[in-house]
Amino acid sequence: MIDIDLIREHPEILEDAAAKRGIDIPVSEAADLDKQRRLTIVEIDNLRAKRNDVSRELGRLKEKPAELIQDMREVGGRIKQLEEQERDIAIKLESILMNIPNLPAETVPIGDDEDGNVVVRTIGEKPKFDFEVKPHWQIGEDLGIIDIQSGVKLAQSRFYVLRGKGAALQRALIQWMLNLHTLENGYSELYLPYMVNRETVTGSSHLPHFEENMYHDSEDDLFMVPTAEAPVTGMFRQEIIDYAELPMRFVSHTPCWRREKFSAGRDTRGIKRVHQFDKVEMYKFVEPDVSYDELELLVRDAEDVCEKLGIPHRVLELCSGDLGFAASKSYDVEMWGPGTEEWLEVSSCSNCTDFQSRRASIRYRPVKGGRPRFLHTLNGSGLAIPRVLIAIMENFQRADGSVLIPEVLRSYTGFDVIDGQ
Repeated sequence: MIDIDLIREHPEILEDAAAKRGIDIPVSEAADLDKQRRLTIVEIDNLRAKRNDVSRELGRLKEKPAELIQDMREVGGRIKQLEEQERDIAIKLESILMNIPNLPAETVPIGDDEDGNVVVRTIGEKPKFDFEVKPHWQIGEDLGIIDIQSGVKLAQSRFYVLRGKGAALQRALIQWMLNLHTLENGYSELYLPYMVNRETVTGSSHLPHFEENMYHDSEDDLFMVPTAEAPVTGMFRQEIIDYAELPMRFVSHTPCWRREKFSAGRDTRGIKRVHQFDKVEMYKFVEPDVSYDELELLVRDAEDVCEKLGIPHRVLELCSGDLGFAASKSYDVEMWGPGTEEWLEVSSCSNCTDFQSRRASIRYRPVKGGRPRFLHTLNGSGLAIPRVLIAIMENFQRADGSVLIPEVLRSYTGFDVIDGQ
């Protein structure tokens, strides 16, 4: 959530941010509602003070003047009316504020959509093959490790089943990534609920903006997690963290569920775009003055996975029109997929500044004391599992149809190759 002072004192900053993102923000309407609310609160406070003064005066009188008592009844009625009016205004104002995205950082490139993203660096050489390269869905079907039909039978389209060594490879990836981030990169592991309440996904900024893309249990009003980012944010909702505990770096593996409607004909084959997938998520709580440095480190931790797997990858800085709702600055990490000759997004690393902490009321106590301040939050995939599986199958496929297992995973899988045996 943005700081309300921006609307009161610097509306031009919001208007500039809206232009950079290519959206409309009802700044004037929000400013009018905020002014109405503050004036209403002042009137309520004045009437309450008047009522208190008269009540004290009546307490000193033996005979209570009827007209004064009637006047107080009218004041009480007016207070009740104004309180209802203030609540209505507050609801309208909050609805606007909840749908205003974070402000793009000054260094973010300006652009309308993904075509405006900027390649920062490319690491590794694309593999060359002396045989006809196959896409992952063909490899998976030929080796019997990806079963799309069973996923559709069990649920609907965009679900899948991993079999045998395919399932083992996914399990190995998850275990290895968690070990890498906890033992080498300084993160603390969390095991989290896979369903969370409305307050949690509101604080993480997934509600109300993304509600239609989330799976929801209406009876208990619980949401299937779209990412571990939501419950990690929610763990510290309405808390004040001591300075000595910062930075806090967490990592967690969860399944993720997303109801998003997929375009007909786009990525319809395989496991690239699905409703349920596993992901290892990295998350940081940091002081504001180090958050952009921590973002660069977060990207390096995501790249570390790519490099150790030996898969070519690149880093893109997202332009203003392609930024996520809560992000102030973001980088995507993409692995090369030779089967379809495309780059596969395996991580999006974002600095959300104080946007989520303000919504979730997460603050820290500065080292020199003083009032608690909103801290900064960062998140990034470390990594998204299905697309890493795709990249492994396509980059390490061999002429005989088998797939070589990256060396760092072999002690986790217990096998060196997937050959359909």
